[in-house]
Amino acid sequence: MIVREVEEGEKALYNSHVYHIIQSWEWGEFRKSTGLDLVRLGQFSGNTMVNAYQLTLHPVPIFPQVVGYLPKGPMPEAESTKALIEIGREKNVAFIKIEPNVFAQEDLKQKILALGYSPSKKSLFTRYNFLLDLTRPDQNLLSAMHPKTRYNIGVAQKKGVEVYESIKDADFEIYLKLYFDTTHRQKYFGHTPQYHRLVWKTLMPAGMARVLIAKYQGKPLVAWMLFNFKETLYYPYGGSSNENREVMASNLVAWEAIRLGKKMGMRVFDMWGALGPDAKDSDPWYGFHRFKAGYGPTHVEYIGTYDLILSQALYKSMNFADRLRWTFLRATRR
Repeated sequence: MIVREVEEGEKALYNSHVYHIIQSWEWGEFRKSTGLDLVRLGQFSGNTMVNAYQLTLHPVPIFPQVVGYLPKGPMPEAESTKALIEIGREKNVAFIKIEPNVFAQEDLKQKILALGYSPSKKSLFTRYNFLLDLTRPDQNLLSAMHPKTRYNIGVAQKKGVEVYESIKDADFEIYLKLYFDTTHRQKYFGHTPQYHRLVWKTLMPAGMARVLIAKYQGKPLVAWMLFNFKETLYYPYGGSSNENREVMASNLVAWEAIRLGKKMGMRVFDMWGALGPDAKDSDPWYGFHRFKAGYGPTHVEYIGTYDLILSQALYKSMNFADRLRWTFLRATRR
C-alpha cells in the first residue's frame, strides 16, 4: 500500500473515491483560488486507488508555520496518518486538524486516538447534522414534518410567494446581499464576499452550485445557495430579508429545495449542521436548528474533530492566539 499525491489527469478517479463535496476535486480548485496551498493524496494498492482525500494548508499570522485542515475525509488509518506526518514535515505544518465524514462509534474514536491524534478543543464543522432522505415520496416527506412547518409552507403558497432556481450571476448577487444582510442583523461571522464569489465562480460552471430565491410581490425575501455532489444536495448558506416575515418565505424555499433535490435525482439532503440532542433555546443557533428540525430529517452525530500535533509547543501557542483573536472579534461584533 502506497500513498502519493494525485496527478492532474486523475480528477475523475479521485472524485470517484471521495464522498463529500468538501473533498471533491472542484472544491479543492476553489480553495486553491483563495490562495491556499492544497495537497491531494491517493492511497493505492498496486495501481488501484482505494482511498483519496485532500487537505488545505493555512498560514497563521505571526507564526512561520502553517496549519493543515482535512474536513469530511475518510476514517484515518496508519498509512494515511504516516502520509500526513510526512506532508506536515515537508510543508512546515504545526498540526493537522481532521474532521472525518464518519458517524460516531466509540470503537472508531479509540482507533483514532491510538493512531496518535488528540481530541480537538475547536471544531470547524459541527459535530451534529440533519440528513433528509429524498427517496421518500412527497406525501411521506410532508407527513413527517412538524405540523407548524407544514402549515407555514401552506401559508407561503397561499400568500403567493414564488420560488425559482437560477444559475445567473444577477441572482447570485441577490443571494449575496441577503446573506450579508442576515449576518449583520444576527451578528454572526460569515465568509467574505470574495469567498462566496470564488465558490460560485468555481462550482456553478461545474454544475455543482445554484441559488434558490423566494420573491413576494416582486421583492426578493429569501435566497439560498445549494451545492450538489454525487447523490447529495447540500444547503450550506442562506440569507433573508427582515421584511414580510409573515409570509413564511423561508419555509417554502426549504420545501422547494427538497423538491429540487428529488428532481435532480439526489438521495440525501444535507443541511450542513445542527446542534446536539440536548439543544437549548438559549443557544444563539437554536433558531436555525429548530427550523431545520421541522422538516423531519434524521439527526446524526459524527466522530468529531481531532488534531494530529506535529509541534506541541506551537500547537499550544497557536490555540492560545486563536482564542484571543476570537474573543476580540466577538467583542467587536457585539
